[in-house]
Amino acid sequence: MVGKSLVAAMMLVACLASSVRGATLDIDVPDPVLSGDTFQIAIRPSQRPLSDVTVLLRSSNEAIVNIQTLTVTLPANSTAQVIAYASALGAGNPDLKFTMGGADPAFRGDLSLGISIVKNKPLSIVITVIGWIYFVAWSISFYPQVYENFRRKSVVGLNFDFLAYNITGFLCYSAFNIGLFWVTSIQDLYFADHPDGVNPVQANDVFFAIHAVVLTLVTIVQCFIYDRGEQRVSWISRIILIGAWLFAFISFWIAFKGIISWLTYLYYFSYIKLGITLIKYVPQAFMNFRRKSTVGWSIGNVLLDFTGGALSILQMFLLAYNSDDWSSIFGDPTKFGLGLFSVVFDVLFIIQHYCLYRHNREDPASYMYSPYPLNGDSQDRSRLLTPDL
Repeated sequence: MVGKSLVAAMMLVACLASSVRGATLDIDVPDPVLSGDTFQIAIRPSQRPLSDVTVLLRSSNEAIVNIQTLTVTLPANSTAQVIAYASALGAGNPDLKFTMGGADPAFRGDLSLGISIVKNKPLSIVITVIGWIYFVAWSISFYPQVYENFRRKSVVGLNFDFLAYNITGFLCYSAFNIGLFWVTSIQDLYFADHPDGVNPVQANDVFFAIHAVVLTLVTIVQCFIYDRGEQRVSWISRIILIGAWLFAFISFWIAFKGIISWLTYLYYFSYIKLGITLIKYVPQAFMNFRRKSTVGWSIGNVLLDFTGGALSILQMFLLAYNSDDWSSIFGDPTKFGLGLFSVVFDVLFIIQHYCLYRHNREDPASYMYSPYPLNGDSQDRSRLLTPDL
């Protein structure tokens, strides 16, 4: 959910570079590289080699990167830096490959470094700024609902199914992020599957997930201490959530027995999160429709979530354009589709609040047992606020 591209904040500092730190070589390349430029590749041994080391350079995509210095030699008993040169022929995200050879057995094998070549460097800065804006928007989007509940001393109008889905989804998201960010054995499994890859989970992802769990728990506590009418979690949601957690616990036992890896187990958590995201907004939208009101459902939360979602999608397109890599969007339709799905529901909530039910802004405290129109008859007002869906 939260923007992986925050790592690109390094682009704001001109002297920073992409780098790889291997057991034997440290390699640095400017990040990003501008298409059409010739750039330097700085290579330095991390320890003194016993003899001269030959390093062969090549590109994973010669149509994008032309290696001008095909071979460099690192002198024996020295950690001096050696410079190679390459030309960026077009935008993209190619890998630079380095093959070592020599008498010293410590300096043998291959290394790989992914680089970013862009069409426009100022656009890279714009992309970074957009990433920070939507990260902040998503992070603070939980607070308006907490404040709304506190101000009204009531959670009438906030759907409990939505909260139940939300806490489950963010717990799964936290488990996935924490495992891949902090657990070394799981990281080793990931890099065994993706030897040239980078960890997809960054510190900001972990912060966002834990922060989301805490704020969702605060909102749930409010449901116990503030006026909630006759609201409850519907049976359909209970069955879905019980099924999700049973799947998680059974998968844990299978992983514990060694039938699947712990990395695969974490992927299962991510699948639960994806499924939750697809359905979590439906109960709240349906309840707003039945009540013909959005009172109790914070529009501030919706506007901030819409801001974050819209900017994240905009950033995906800008990144794809700047790096000429449209597969980053359409090659992962699930990620793009889920982001778009959330924005569509935000638009629905905005229409409900500002267009369809804009005249029904009266606090429904006196109708706290009704999910139906605030101007409905007395029979409607005697019904439960949140019927089982």
